[in-house]
Amino acid sequence: MSRFGRIATEASAASRSFLRRRTAVFFTFFFPVILVLIFGALVQTQPTGGGLFAEPAGYYIPGYLAVVVLFTPLSRVGSEIARHRDGGRFEKLATTPLSRGEWLLAHTLVNVAIIGAASLLILGLVLVVTDAEPVVSPALAALPVFVAVAVALFCGLGALLGALADSQDGVIAASNTVALPLLFLSETFVSPSLLPEWFLPAVAASPLTYFARGTRSIVYEPGPWVGDLAVLSVLAVAFLALGAYAVPRTD
Repeated sequence: MSRFGRIATEASAASRSFLRRRTAVFFTFFFPVILVLIFGALVQTQPTGGGLFAEPAGYYIPGYLAVVVLFTPLSRVGSEIARHRDGGRFEKLATTPLSRGEWLLAHTLVNVAIIGAASLLILGLVLVVTDAEPVVSPALAALPVFVAVAVALFCGLGALLGALADSQDGVIAASNTVALPLLFLSETFVSPSLLPEWFLPAVAASPLTYFARGTRSIVYEPGPWVGDLAVLSVLAVAFLALGAYAVPRTD
């Protein structure tokens, strides 16, 4: 079987496995929807009130997208590695030509498809329940690219967490510990003006910051975004390489 065939076969198996777990499907789409309804429709933004949610509604579109781009791949890929390890599946995969990199790439492609659909749902919901008015321009074509690259990056990070954690519960705890600070401290829901000066280098070090900056330059405040996509792409390649190396040996 060719490399493409091996990746396609593993991706098909991974997608069927995900669809069979109805709870996983439900929460993949339900959690970000609840967040949009709470903060977008109930709390709403106060552009003249100061403090949190003091920016116009369009400013927070990258934050809502970041929820599913960040949380889902971290927990799904990490849990999948823990599940395979606990069930001895990697030992079975070791008897096949499938390599660690191919295994991770297949699961990354599945996550890109799932999260792409969830992102489209979230974007549509934000436009319905808030007064956000995204900028319509040719740059919108780059938005799916940002989502795909960011998902790949966090799939790699999820693989690292799955390899380091000793159980599925440990993966969930580790992914939440990593994801929650990143979500609120990466120019998503908290603007840099609300943070102390000494903390801003940490914000710049977050991979999610480049996703938020780039997507905001596309959908809210037109500006240069190619540099953010380039940084995000380099980080994605690096994290996928590290994640593939961390996957228990299958070749």
